[in-house]
Amino acid sequence: MVRTILAVDDNPSDLGRIEKLLAGAGYQVSTANNGQAALDAVRRSKPDCIVMDVNMPVMDGFAATRALRNDPSTKDIPVVLVTAKDQKADKAWGQLLGAKGYVTKPYTDADVLNVIRGL
Repeated sequence: MVRTILAVDDNPSDLGRIEKLLAGAGYQVSTANNGQAALDAVRRSKPDCIVMDVNMPVMDGFAATRALRNDPSTKDIPVVLVTAKDQKADKAWGQLLGAKGYVTKPYTDADVLNVIRGL
């Protein structure tokens, strides 16, 4: 069961929206603003789920998802990618890297919550 979620996005307004949505749905939310910061946060707090953008500086969401899957201590934490990248190839790549969900921007609150609840 998902109780704690790490939200990752480099855009402050997008991060604020997802944080407010998840907190409003009863989840305990922490945040990071790029993939490397997400990896650091995951090692500290082991969230139940990660909701992550793809296009970010320092380390993008695809690379962070790959790093999480390749680490035995984080490989079982589900990652949901929430991104403007809406091509079939992007979705397929996300799944190949191990993402458990893929939501394209713009999204509705229900789009995100339904994926998380389905984990």
